[in-house]
Order: sequence, then C-alpha cells, then structure tokens
Amino acid sequence: MCGIVGFYSEEKNKEAIIKKMADRIKHRGPDGDGYYTDEKVALGQRRLSIIDIERWQATNVYRR
Repeated sequence: MCGIVGFYSEEKNKEAIIKKMADRIKHRGPDGDGYYTDEKVALGQRRLSIIDIERWQATNVYRR
C-alpha cells in the first residue's frame, strides 16, 4: 500500500506542509518518500516495498 498527498496554493512554506502531510500517511508506505513543489503546487508520496526493496525502484518523485 502506498499513498500520495498534494495541494494547490500560493503558500510560501509548501515544502514544510507537504512533508507534514506525507508524515501523516507514513503507515501507508514507510520505505520511501518523495516530494515536489513549485510556485503553486505541492505533491508528496510514501512508498511501501513489498517484494523488492532495490534502490533503483525507489520513488520517481524528486526532492527539491
């Protein structure tokens, strides 16, 4: 089970907010996380490795 979070806003501290949101769903994916923010959008995701925990299969959302 994995999870995603996101929001649209012109808030200045989007990175802190999206990390806090992703931490709230850590139980859905404790094996990895990723974040993306720009001027108006913030996305975050949590990853659960069930079968293969190889690093190359890690999240495709990049930290900024």
